Amino acid sequence: MDRPGFTASLVAGGVAGVSVDLILFPLDTIKTRLQSPQGFYKAGGFYGVYAGVPSTAIGSFPNAAAFFVTYEYVKWILNTDASSYLMPVTHMLAASAGEVIPFSLVQFPLWESLKALWSWRQGHVVDCWQSAVCGAFAGGFAAAVTTPLDVAKTRIMLAKAGSSTASGNILSALHAVWRTQGLSGLFAGVFPRMAAISLGGFIFLGAYDQTRSFLLELGRERP
Repeated sequence: MDRPGFTASLVAGGVAGVSVDLILFPLDTIKTRLQSPQGFYKAGGFYGVYAGVPSTAIGSFPNAAAFFVTYEYVKWILNTDASSYLMPVTHMLAASAGEVIPFSLVQFPLWESLKALWSWRQGHVVDCWQSAVCGAFAGGFAAAVTTPLDVAKTRIMLAKAGSSTASGNILSALHAVWRTQGLSGLFAGVFPRMAAISLGGFIFLGAYDQTRSFLLELGRERP
């Protein structure tokens, strides 16, 4: 990746990470409390939903910056032709290089595919707001299909020390939820999660594309 592209991805990723955390942190807190085995109100309800926002926002800048630099760099290294059937695989590899979680493996290939489809339909590359819309759809879909894993992670985090759930076994946690609450338990909080992550995808990926495009344009205008 050329130097302007590298720098633009670094800064744009950081800006996108801070933007989404400042706006959506409270919704994530509410989602976590909805998934708590104690119940929503016993887990804190709406109290203190903004607690921890500043430290999270500060930490998100380097994390998001590192993710997008890695993501763009791996895409550039693989350099697969846009018409190739391997493009989704390229995007999955790039996403997994930046952050090895199932959510990213679903969201980023779908985001790139939606952008490519929209660009093809209108005859030119998508604008930043269109990229943001694609990010919202991709984020919402990824949020829905990975909700059981998120429920399991929440149960493990909130489990009492020494319990079987606290051991960190994802399959064991999923089985425990299924046994006690069934399908509704596995998808607890799915709609707030989809809403939050769809909005997050719109802000995160829209802000990234907007900032990166601005910085690249700025770099081209400089002598």
